[in-house]
Amino acid sequence: MRNFAGVEEKYCQKETSKIWLQSIPYDGTSTWGKGADKGFNAFLNALENMEIYDIETNSEVYQQGVHILADLVEKSSPEKVFSAVYESTKNLLKSGKFLTFFGGEHSISIGIIKAFYEKFENLTILQIDAHADLREAYNGSSYNHACAVHDASRNANLIQVGIRSMDSCELPFLNREKCFFAEEIYGKTDWMENSISKMTNNVYITIDLDAFDPSIMPATGTPEPGGLLWNPTIQYLKKVCQQKNVVGFDLVELAPIDGLLAPNFLAAKLYYKLLSYKFKYNDK
Repeated sequence: MRNFAGVEEKYCQKETSKIWLQSIPYDGTSTWGKGADKGFNAFLNALENMEIYDIETNSEVYQQGVHILADLVEKSSPEKVFSAVYESTKNLLKSGKFLTFFGGEHSISIGIIKAFYEKFENLTILQIDAHADLREAYNGSSYNHACAVHDASRNANLIQVGIRSMDSCELPFLNREKCFFAEEIYGKTDWMENSISKMTNNVYITIDLDAFDPSIMPATGTPEPGGLLWNPTIQYLKKVCQQKNVVGFDLVELAPIDGLLAPNFLAAKLYYKLLSYKFKYNDK
């Protein structure tokens, strides 16, 4: 088992670490580019080559302790993956640790989100993504990556940011007042406070890395032009952490490209930034 970011063993102990990280390397329902099941190793390699003092927050959040759990490796069917992830997350939530997850493709978030909204009453799900992912079912399953937040839309307060691709069949499930399309927020900042004003106190964040523009994040299965850029995105996440209680998050859909390291590093930096903001502004 590798230590988080290659740090000393004392910062990675399961019992004393405040943060737990679980990989769910499932890529069974992705429908175009494959490789999200290989994202975690690329992410860990990038972490081990990243400077772990965060200038912005003047912190070294790894000192809170980050323990990497064993991979959840069920992959026999979308339904069994959902059940395994859901049951595992329910058990992990009993620990009182700050839980973080790394995909795999976006279907892994369905079970995680269900476990979280059952634990945290009136939970907001903040989805940062290129795709609406609101289909009721796709390719014969309700647990497809194209259905990643359908259940959340019915059972939690879903806020969608960065969306720029969807099918008309998803329109009945779209809450237009809580969806911030990429074309409408480009070059603006007022949407940040507007979206935060629609959130409840407790927020779970699910980030599909294809939310970012392919110019900085080409290593995803379904890259979409016109995406989010780095600085506005982290400014937004900082505001969320300053104003709301982030209860957990996941990052999904990193499909590494051989010889191209920058996207892996972006994923690693984004994960570390989120931890830095969480433990700087709302460590509860």
